[in-house]
Amino acid sequence: MKVSSKKYVKFHLRLFWSVLIAFFLICCCFLAFQYTREKKYKKDLLNTKITGYNDYIYLQMQRGIPVEEAVLNDLSRVSIIDLSGRLIYDSLLPETDEDWDFSSRREIRDAVKNGVGYDIRTSAFTGEEFFFSAKKYDRFFIRSAVPYNHDLDEALKIDSVYFLVSIAVMIVFVAIFYNRMKHLGQNINRLNDFTDKAEHENIDKYPDYFSNDEVGDIARHIIKIYNRFQEAKRALVVEQERVLEEKEEQARIKRQVTQNLAHELKTPVSSIQGYLETILNVKELPEDVLISFIEKCYKQSTRLSALLHDISILNRMDEAPGMIAKERVDLAELITVLLYDVSLSLSEKNITAYNRTEGMSLVCIGSQTLLYSVFRNLVDNTLAYAGEGTNIYIECNTEDPDYYYFSYSDNGAGVTEEHLDRLFERFYRVDKGRSRKAGGTGLGLSVVKNAILRHGGTIRAKQRPGGGLEFVFSIKREP
Repeated sequence: MKVSSKKYVKFHLRLFWSVLIAFFLICCCFLAFQYTREKKYKKDLLNTKITGYNDYIYLQMQRGIPVEEAVLNDLSRVSIIDLSGRLIYDSLLPETDEDWDFSSRREIRDAVKNGVGYDIRTSAFTGEEFFFSAKKYDRFFIRSAVPYNHDLDEALKIDSVYFLVSIAVMIVFVAIFYNRMKHLGQNINRLNDFTDKAEHENIDKYPDYFSNDEVGDIARHIIKIYNRFQEAKRALVVEQERVLEEKEEQARIKRQVTQNLAHELKTPVSSIQGYLETILNVKELPEDVLISFIEKCYKQSTRLSALLHDISILNRMDEAPGMIAKERVDLAELITVLLYDVSLSLSEKNITAYNRTEGMSLVCIGSQTLLYSVFRNLVDNTLAYAGEGTNIYIECNTEDPDYYYFSYSDNGAGVTEEHLDRLFERFYRVDKGRSRKAGGTGLGLSVVKNAILRHGGTIRAKQRPGGGLEFVFSIKREP
């Protein structure tokens, strides 16, 4: 397949350069910060070392050793300055009666404020550049200095290997990022080509020609959905041609089918409309077909009602939780009433329920309606998907003083491990075709989870050891 090079270059280079510039600016800021931080660290380290020399000189002076003898050979210059900033002694300056004031020196100012201080500058007396480090003691400052020569300057420089490694990492990142942008650009332009053709309906099936990554997977899913839609649309057109005479009516049906695929909520409504229109337009419809259409309309309306009911419950829990009335609820009694309500449905599918909470005292404060919906939706889930001839087990552990821990399980078909974490998502279906045939709304387990959360509990699903599915959840006890 030939891809438009103009679109490809424009898209992937624009995206590549915009992200790369942002990345480059962030890296430059980080490297500048790291450089400044590292250089300050090395200066602080040198200052700590020279401060140690100052402490040594002070200790020697405390022992009565003259300052001239206490001065270390490692230091090029040592000054003793009184607390007012007047120079008392300097190892490089000859004795003089001149009153030297050092109080304005940066290292002295910092020592006055913080106890220690340092500065790098050219000496006004010798003309040499020094690294000055001063420390304040009880009666004076001791200031030591070493020449800020080439060797010291090199020692304070940042290791160039760090920057070389950083640049190498940036180059590798740019190469990888460009390659990913290249594939992304190809996928986007192929998908754009597909949407252009699909908009004008001048393609039958689009080839599966995308890279093996997330974007490629999304594109392939869109293509598959479109292909299934095309097949469904063709079948619908063939069916509608028998009962619809005008071209405008056919176009309306096509638009209706397109809208049906746009949202889960429109599916039952569209189905009901299709059956009723056939009944109205075909006057001599066979009685068995008519009854079948009416039954299907009823089934879809029931599914729509259940869907709207579940959506209403979820919206109420999300938007107005404070308006949900709470009362004293006996969960054991509630479960008994529920099993009586669904006994006919269980009997029709030869499902046996083992209620091991019967006779227990399981009192909590909550919404009777929501708590009923928890167990009702779990039972409905078993009725829809577990299969005939299965068993239901309902148990409760009451050892925790704050929570009831329930276990609801069946030995039915169950689900594979990969679906367990997503069972409580809204509209999530393990098998979409099978779920719709069973009449499920895709919201039941989401209602269960949200209702349990509103009652201070948690829920999780797991595979039952003997086969089937088990839900373990907690509900806060009566305070």
